[in-house]
Amino acid sequence: MHKLTPTIIIAALAATGYFGAANAQQKGADKKMSFFVTSAGPGKGADLGGLAGADAHCQSLAKAAGAGGKQWHAYLSTVETGGKKAVDARDRIGRGPWHNAKGEMIAKDLDDLHSDQNKLTQKTALNEKGEIVNGRAEKPNMHDILTGSDSQGRSFQMIADTTCGNWTKNTADGSANLGHHDRSGLSEHLAAKSWNHSHGSRGCNAETLRSSGGNGLFYCFATK
Repeated sequence: MHKLTPTIIIAALAATGYFGAANAQQKGADKKMSFFVTSAGPGKGADLGGLAGADAHCQSLAKAAGAGGKQWHAYLSTVETGGKKAVDARDRIGRGPWHNAKGEMIAKDLDDLHSDQNKLTQKTALNEKGEIVNGRAEKPNMHDILTGSDSQGRSFQMIADTTCGNWTKNTADGSANLGHHDRSGLSEHLAAKSWNHSHGSRGCNAETLRSSGGNGLFYCFATK
């Protein structure tokens, strides 16, 4: 009978990919994760494939991060059009509490999330990989986050486009309301402190979104 030496055991484990699997598990998102900023958009500017496409993108990113067992929804509002009622972002994300990829709680419930007491800052508004998303102080700036929402997470009742055609436009025209995940720009205008309601975009394609400090990113929340 051959005696298994530590060297042989280690070699066998390496061959089976044990160390790679263990390392991947160690780097995965915290099991509490129920909120993240997308690390990337679908690649078509503000055309996210509507709410269904945005939700699917959240689910895909969450799955890659090891959190695909939860149901994920994009924090996006839509406006009433074509006989379809408006949708409020706050009604799509469950009741909380929500934690980032490191397990840190960013809000305990809907009221907390939509108040000045939430814990959303650049250091806590992480992507699904647990990485900090570029803010106004970094290049390229990516602090413009698509929401289409007012400060309370509700749709705008107005004629002007605030959702890039309910998240189906990838053109230089149109606009979407944006939040700042880093809440920067306080000295310029008070609305800039809002994570979900700071200003409108200059257009709906990738170029116009980047021109004001964005990259087609949005928030994802686990509903259950």
